[in-house]
Amino acid sequence: MASLIGFYSLIFGLCVSFLIILFSIKNFKNSHIFDKKIISFTFLQFFLVIVSFLGLILSFVHSDFSNQTVFNHSHTTKPLFYKISGTWGNHEGSLLLWLLVLTLFIFLFLLKSKNQSKKYRILTLLFQQIIIIGFFIFVIKTSNPFNYIFPVPKEGLGLNPILQDPALAIHPPILYLGYVGTSIIFSSTLAATSLNYISKEWAKHIKQWILISWIFLTLGILLGSIWAYYELGWGGFWFWDPVENVSLMPWLALTSLLHCILVLEKRLVLTSWVVVLSISTFTLSMCGTFLVRSGILNSVHTFANDPERGLFILIFLFCLVFLSLFIFFFFHKTQNKDSNSFFWFSKETSILINNWFMIYFLSVVLIGTTYPIFLEVISSDKISVGPPFYNKLIIPFLVPFLFAMAIGPKLSWIKSDLKNKSYLILFLIISLLLSVIIIKSLNINFLVNTILVTSAFYLFFITLRDFFIKGFKNLSQNLTHFGFSLLILSILFNNIFSTEIITNLKIGETFKTDKYKIIFENIEQKDEQNFKAIIGKFNIENSDGKTEILKPELRIYNQPTIVTSEADIKTNFLVDKFITMNLVQNQDYFNIRYQIKPFMLWIWFSVLLISFGGLISLFKKKYEV
Repeated sequence: MASLIGFYSLIFGLCVSFLIILFSIKNFKNSHIFDKKIISFTFLQFFLVIVSFLGLILSFVHSDFSNQTVFNHSHTTKPLFYKISGTWGNHEGSLLLWLLVLTLFIFLFLLKSKNQSKKYRILTLLFQQIIIIGFFIFVIKTSNPFNYIFPVPKEGLGLNPILQDPALAIHPPILYLGYVGTSIIFSSTLAATSLNYISKEWAKHIKQWILISWIFLTLGILLGSIWAYYELGWGGFWFWDPVENVSLMPWLALTSLLHCILVLEKRLVLTSWVVVLSISTFTLSMCGTFLVRSGILNSVHTFANDPERGLFILIFLFCLVFLSLFIFFFFHKTQNKDSNSFFWFSKETSILINNWFMIYFLSVVLIGTTYPIFLEVISSDKISVGPPFYNKLIIPFLVPFLFAMAIGPKLSWIKSDLKNKSYLILFLIISLLLSVIIIKSLNINFLVNTILVTSAFYLFFITLRDFFIKGFKNLSQNLTHFGFSLLILSILFNNIFSTEIITNLKIGETFKTDKYKIIFENIEQKDEQNFKAIIGKFNIENSDGKTEILKPELRIYNQPTIVTSEADIKTNFLVDKFITMNLVQNQDYFNIRYQIKPFMLWIWFSVLLISFGGLISLFKKKYEV
C-alpha cells in the first residue's frame, strides 16, 4: 500500500508541475501582484514528493519485498536505522531524494523572495520546473523506486555493508542539499539574465542561496571524507577517487561564484563571469550525477551501472546547457552603471586572480577524472589517475594562491596601496624562518616543502592577526580563511609526518621496526544482528616503551555475504593511530596495515571552521556586530 501511494504521488506531482507551468505563464503578464495560488501549487508539489518519499521509507521499514527497490537493498535482519537510511542508499531512492530537495528549494525560494520582481520570481519558477519535470520523468521512466515484484520474495538481497554506517546515512542528504541547491542558483540566474535583472540588489538576494548550497556541500564532502577514512580503510582524508572528485568540482566553482557575488554586491562588475559560474556550478553537479550513475566511473561507491540511465541524464544535461548558453548569448547585457575599471592592485583584482586559480584547480580535477574515460572510449586502454598527477599540477600553483588569499582581503576596493601594511613583510619573514627551522630538522625535500609551509604559515598568521585586530568585524571571512589556512597546514604536516607499516602476521607473531613493535596477540569472534565479527587484538609498542591495544575487525555479513574490514582508530589531539587487518590467500596469515596519521582531527575541525564561517555570513545581517 505504501509503495502504491508513493508511486501515484509521483504521478500527481508530475501533473502539478505542468499545472504550475501553465498557471505561471498565464499570470506572467498579468498584474504586478504575485498570485498566491502559485505558492500553493509549489507546496502541493513538495508535499506530494514528501508523501512519495515517506512511502518508500515505510516500505523499507516494513520490509515490503514486493517493492523491487526494497528487495534489492534491504533484509529483515538489517537494523532499523539502516533500513531507513537504505531509502536513499541506492540509485532509485537517491534520485527521489534529489527530487524532494528540488521541490523544497523552489518552494522556499518563492517564500523568501517576496520583495523581488514578480516576473523574476515566476521565470525562476519556470526554469526550476523544467529541471523538476526532467527528474520526475527520469525517476518514473528509468528509476522507479516502486516497481512491483510477483511472486513476492520472502527475503531481500540486503544493503551493501559498507553503506551501513552512521556517517554515510546522513552524508547523502546533506550533500544533496548542496548539490541540488545549485539548481535554484542556476534557475534564478537564467531568470535574472533573461530580464536584465542582475544588479547589486540581486547579488545580495542570491548570495544567501549560494551560501546555503556552499555550506551543505562543504559539510557533505567532509562527512564523505570521514566515512571513507575509517570505513574503506584508506587511512587518509582524500584519495582523488572519481566520486570524491565529482563533489569537489562543483564546490570549487561554487566557491569562485561566492567570491564574485561579493564583488557584484559592492560594485556592478563581473556580471558575465557570475552568470558563467552559476551555469557551470549546476552543470558540474549534473555531470557528477551522470558520471556516478552511468556506470562509466570505476569507484568503490558509485550508485549504479546502467548506460540507459546515464544516457537520459546526458541528454537532459545537454538540453539544460544549450538553454543556458542560448539565454546567456542572446539576453545577457553587460552592466556598465558602476563598472569603472579597477586597478591591478585592488580587492577586485585579488578576487579575480584567486578565481583563476580556483578554475585552474577545477580544470585539473576535471581532466584527471574524465581523461581515463575518454581514453578508454578511444583506445580501449584503461588507466587510473592518482595523487601523483594532482600533486604535480596543483602544488606549484597552491603557493601563489595562498599568498594571494592572504594579501587580497587587506586591499581596498578599486585601488589600493601598501601604506601601513609593513606587517605583511614581517609575517612573511616569520613564516619563512619558522618553515626553515621545521623543514631543516627533517630529512625531506628542503626547497619545495619550505615554500609550501611558508605560504601556509603566511595565510595562517595573517588571518590570526585579523582576529586580534578586527575582532568581530569581517568575522565570517576571517574564520573561513583561518579555517582554510589551518586545513592546508594540517594537510602538509599530515603528509610530512605520516608513517605506514604493512606486513603479514599470524596469531602470536611480532613485527619490529626501529620505532614500533606490533604484537598480534589473538582473535575473538562476536555475533551481531546481521554480521559476525572477527576481532583482532594487537599490542602496539613504540620506542618509548608505551603500549596501546588496538582491535580491528573483519565483519562477515549474512545478507549479502560480504567480508568487510573495519579499522580501529585511536584518536587524540595531535595524532591518529590507525590499524586494519585483511585476509590473505594463506588463511593462517592476516594482512596488517598500521598507520600513524598526524593532525587528522585538525583537518576535520578546520573544515568545520570553514563551514561555520559561511554560516555566520548567512546570518550576519541578523546578528551583525
